[in-house]
Parts: sequence; C-alpha cells; structure tokens
Amino acid sequence: METVLPTLAEVLQLPALQRARPRVVVGSEHLDVAVRWVHIAEVTDLAHLLRGGELVLSTGIAMPDDPDALRRYIDDLSAVGVSGIAVELGRKYHAELPRAFLDAARDAGVPVILLDREARFVEITEAVHIRVVNEQLEELRESEKLHSVFTRLSVEGADAGRILHEVVQLSDCPVVLENLTHQVLACDLNGEDPGTLLTSWESRSRAARSGSRTVHTPATGWLVTMVGARGQDWGRLILVVGASPTPRQSMLVERAATTLALGRLLERHQESLERQTHRTIIAGIIDRAYSDPEEALVRARAVGVPLKDRALVGLVLRLRESGTGLAAQARLSDTAEGAARACRELRLPALVGSLDDLRVGILLALPGRQSLDTTLHMLADRVRGTVGDAAVLAVGSSADGVREVRRSFLEARQVGDVAIRQNDRRPFYRLPDLHLRGLLHLFRDDERLQTYVERELGPLLDHDARHGGDLTDMLRHYLGAGRNKALAAGRAHLSRPAFYDRLRRISHVLDTDLESVETCLSLHVALLSLDSVRDEC
Repeated sequence: METVLPTLAEVLQLPALQRARPRVVVGSEHLDVAVRWVHIAEVTDLAHLLRGGELVLSTGIAMPDDPDALRRYIDDLSAVGVSGIAVELGRKYHAELPRAFLDAARDAGVPVILLDREARFVEITEAVHIRVVNEQLEELRESEKLHSVFTRLSVEGADAGRILHEVVQLSDCPVVLENLTHQVLACDLNGEDPGTLLTSWESRSRAARSGSRTVHTPATGWLVTMVGARGQDWGRLILVVGASPTPRQSMLVERAATTLALGRLLERHQESLERQTHRTIIAGIIDRAYSDPEEALVRARAVGVPLKDRALVGLVLRLRESGTGLAAQARLSDTAEGAARACRELRLPALVGSLDDLRVGILLALPGRQSLDTTLHMLADRVRGTVGDAAVLAVGSSADGVREVRRSFLEARQVGDVAIRQNDRRPFYRLPDLHLRGLLHLFRDDERLQTYVERELGPLLDHDARHGGDLTDMLRHYLGAGRNKALAAGRAHLSRPAFYDRLRRISHVLDTDLESVETCLSLHVALLSLDSVRDEC
C-alpha cells in the first residue's frame, strides 16, 4: 500500500511554517502535491541529491543572478519531482523573487512559497518529518492489525462467508465475492437491500473492468481486486465504498483477497491429500504391493470405502490431451477432483486417484443389489458435467474380489487408450464397444502385428518421411470415407482432381490396386494397427 503523505497545503498549515507567514506566489493550483521530505539547501547543484517529493527550503543566498542559470536551477528541481520551493526573504531577496525565477517555476509547474518572516528551518523540518513518520507509523499499526486478523482467519480455515463478514466489520461497507464470469459466489451486504445492490449484478460488474489488480471505479463506487494465486485468478472481491477509497480500505480488500486465495489453495491441498491416499491404495492393489489382500481392505475401509463383499469395478478416466508441466498436472488434478466429487454427489463408495500423467482411476465398490449399468450411466453424466469432454470413461470387467481388481483396471486402461480415437462419443466404453480397434490395441506389442504394418504401409511411410508428403493421411481419408472419392476429397479439403492425383501416387508407391476391396480392407486394418503401434501412452 502506498504511504499516505501530507500535501503541500497541509504542510503550509503547520505552526512551524505559519510562524514564517508563507505566501504562495507560484503554483497555487498544485498544492495537493504530496510532500515526502524536507531538504534544506543553499547550493544550486542540488538536484542529484534529491529523490522527488521534497519541499526545498532556502534563503536564496547562493542562487545565481543570471536568468538562464536560474531557469536551469528550477528545471533541474522540476525534473527530479520536488514538491515545492520555499524561499525566506531578508538574506538575498527582500520583497520578491526575480522574474526569471518565477517564470521558470510557473512553466515547470513547481509551487513557490515566500516566507515573509525569518524561519527556523530546523523546526519546519522537524514538524514535517514528524507528520510523515506519524502517518507511516499509523499505517504500520493498521497493517499489523489487518495482518493479525487475516492470519488468524487463515489459520482457523475460515470460509468465504466469515472472511467477508470480517471485511464488513472492518470497513462498514458491503462486500461481494464473484467468479470470473461475474456470478456472485458470496456476499455480506452490511444491511443493504439485496434487491438494490445485486440487481443486474452481472451486467454492472462486466462494466467495471480494469487493467490493474486493484482499482476503484468511480461510476459504481466499487473498489475491485482480483482473487487468485500462482498466476491463476478465479474471482474478484468488490468493496462498495462509494467515494474514493482510503489507503486503509485498499489494504483491507487486498488482504482479504489474499486470505480467500490462500483458503482456496488449502482446500485444494486437503482434497489432494485424500486423492494421494486413494491413489496409494489403488496403486498397491494394481501393483500387488500388498502381501495380503486383507491389508488393502483395511486401508480402504480406513478412508471410508468398504471393499469387502462388494461388486468391484475398475474405471479409467483417460484424458484426451497429453502434456507436461504445471498446466498438465493441474488438469489431471482437476479431473481427479471432479470424478471424486461426482462419486460423492451420487453417494457411490469409490477410491479415486491418478494412475499416471494421463489417467485417473476409479475403483467402484457397489453393494450387490445396485445395478451397474444404471450406476455407470449416472456417473458418466455427472462426470461429463464436471470435467466436460476432456476425458473418456473406460470400464473394466467386474471383479469378484480385490485380487481381480488389477485385471479390471488393466482392461479399462486398454479400453481408454482405444476409446479416445472413437468418434461415437459414448457415455462410457467397454471392451466389446471397441470392435476391431480394441482387438488390434490388445496385440499392439506383438511383433507379428508390427511386421504386418511395415509390410503393408512401409513404402508409403518412407515416401512421406523423405518428401514431407501427406499420402498416408490421404489414404486414411479415402478408406475412412468408405472409398467414396468425392467425400474423401471434401474431408481432405482438396479439389477432386488433386485428390485423385494423390490416389494415383499412393497406388504407384505401394504398387497396389486401390479399387480392390480386399486390398483396401488390408490397408485399413494396417492403418488401425499403426495407430495402436504408435500409441505410446
């Protein structure tokens, strides 16, 4: 927060200055400038000693007589941003200052004050410095108070409602927390009429935009600050102050926003601890880390998920997009939290945790009387509503006990890897839903399948690699369109003659007849096999 400094007008009202009978002879319109310090100077080579915001006190005894030198003196002080120049009469100047001095100050916008009586510069300096230091001490006390309040709220894990209530108590102003789409998340209106304050909130809030992190919008009387952490903002905190906010109000709203952001991070961290625990149990079951299956049952029961005498099904949420770094980790974490939230909302006992950088595992533990298909449809709908289309839901076969869970998860993993290439967008996928793609994926590590791909497509792949061509993609369009050349040309965004020319080149490179159904079937299988072989996930 910026320090509250006295203005030049306020400084001139101090008794130490009033005793010198100050007269503003230039720059009376600039008296609202802040005074950061007072500097006594009887030299003209002064500017390099200043930092800006100083009131310069002088008797004028060392000021030059040359008009050009006087102007340089004023221009140098103006360049460093002095607040004003106060000159005591009686030593060098008796009634007024030289015209060149006044004209230069007027042109530079630097206030000039004449002191008609002998001034005690030390008293003036002391008075101004005490005023500045007292302001800084008051700000420090206020900052310490706010720090204490909001640190306590953070340590106690206060929710948004309690934090906003504290803001109202400290400011006596209504406060609103909104998300980035300008929907109200929480508010404390301090007794104001909700119908008045919140009517047409979204449109009014959208109009109150700013390019800085904290800003006051005079049209609404709102003091607005962003809420977020780690470079990811998720909301705005709005204090309805009316007039221009005080520095204390600015500090208050910023501290409150920091506390809200910290609370959100802590909430996510608590959730991630749960996810870590679930992930450890799932990994132990899949990797057979538990020497006795009973250990897995005990660990799962301890986190509130009974596995004994339940129908166990391994599910995998497979992300469509891979990635690295914090963004990918956040996407995986959000997917896991979304899946866990969906299970909680449906009251489904489940372990939910990430399996690797692309997959979230869900171990459903359903009572025997509960319909699996009905449950899967409800869960798929809820998961889609939570995580959107960012992942596909793959389902493994039901397991009779903990020992069979590994097989269920491995099957779901294979299904998920193939399902991301499907275009039918089912709510969830099982192995029978994948047909030929599923079969080829199961055999993707078989050297015979790899040899088959190389025999059928090797020359075409080599040709594209050498020439930077797209013939393999053109073949994919042709076979994917059921050998309909016009449709394939449209999907490839090529004219028919250009596409037909690509087909002739493919036939030449492969030395084969693309009019043969059997040949095209073999090539299509080879392309599907290539997709499986290239799948490194």
